[in-house]
Amino acid sequence: MAPKNPSESLTILTDLVLPSETNPLNNLFGGELLARMDRAASIAARRHSRRIAVTASVNHVAFNKSIALGSVVTVEAKVSRSFRTSMEIFIDVWIEDRESGLRTKANEAIYTFVAVDEFGGPVQVPEIIPITDLEKERFDAALRRKQLSLVLAGKLKPNEATELKALFV
Repeated sequence: MAPKNPSESLTILTDLVLPSETNPLNNLFGGELLARMDRAASIAARRHSRRIAVTASVNHVAFNKSIALGSVVTVEAKVSRSFRTSMEIFIDVWIEDRESGLRTKANEAIYTFVAVDEFGGPVQVPEIIPITDLEKERFDAALRRKQLSLVLAGKLKPNEATELKALFV
């Protein structure tokens, strides 16, 4: 299975915030944004694995800025690292100023997807070879995030989390 670059999985979804998608403050519902991010991450995972990919976890979500009614929202998702059958997807959310067209990063998230066969069993995915500095940074951090998740779930002993230990030694 040939390795791939993160850019091969890049998925960009752009949409408008409509009244039915907002809360009483006229800002996009958080759940609506989560759904948009999940769809973009799903496509990115499928592009990388060329298999059905299912959401395994939402590892991190930062709602840094509210997104107002009428805003143009762009969700960009890309595989940041792949493991045996799973893929970490890093998602950036941008809002576009209506007058200037300038984009501002509003939110970000990290999802984990697993590639599966037609029976729902996990299947191997290609490796990722990061190219840009940001891709390399996210690639390296992904292993630390995975180890932390496994330690917290009791599936990895803390003394076996080599990448985490390296942060403190």
